[in-house]
Amino acid sequence: MKKTLLLITTSVLVLSAPAMAQTYAQQPATAPTELSQNAAALNPAMEQVAVLQKEWARIKYQVADEDSQVEALQRLGQQAAQVSAAYPDAPEPKIWEGIILSTEAGIEGGLGALDKVKKAKGLFEASLKQNPNALEGSAYTSLGSLYYQVPGWPVGFGDDEEAEKNLKQALQINPNGIDPNFFYGDFLLEDGRYDEAKVYMERALRAPDRPSRPLADAGRRQEIKAALAKINEKSKNKQVQRYN
Repeated sequence: MKKTLLLITTSVLVLSAPAMAQTYAQQPATAPTELSQNAAALNPAMEQVAVLQKEWARIKYQVADEDSQVEALQRLGQQAAQVSAAYPDAPEPKIWEGIILSTEAGIEGGLGALDKVKKAKGLFEASLKQNPNALEGSAYTSLGSLYYQVPGWPVGFGDDEEAEKNLKQALQINPNGIDPNFFYGDFLLEDGRYDEAKVYMERALRAPDRPSRPLADAGRRQEIKAALAKINEKSKNKQVQRYN
């Protein structure tokens, strides 16, 4: 699979321009599932995470200039790091600190982004040790998207087998979520498995709305539609080549 340095594309995954790209190239970071308003009200860490989610979506989908995006993400990353430090026992701030870092790396691209994605990887892994089900398995989605968007050895840690393993684990935890379906679909698209990719992209498009994250959902759905158009085009070209 071709490796690029980008969620979300994404969304994460691709994480969405897909996530680190997605992928890194356009979508990095994956945006996790909706936060319960009640949970946020009762949990100060989750309340802060909700703020990070909202600002991330604004930067990703409403700020057009890349330089302005990077500046805003750097400020948001500093804020996320403070939240992570304030709540070391909570995995959710680590997940969002990693998503913000990987999104910034996806915009910057190139070898200079590797340090950021390596740090993001460490944050996702640390959150998984605390609670793999946090944010409905979003750390698996984000980690999986990194593995297929980052170059492999000796440049980076990219690994398609690890990518697929983590993305499938995310789907086991959150089978109907927009992000895990989108990022696994994007992985399959990059791997040339177009029929399978279409199945997961269509599932992502049918995913239920997240009432507290309308901007993130709207942006992700546009990425899904673009991915489906790309899948259809790739499938047509493959059929033409088959008959030539």
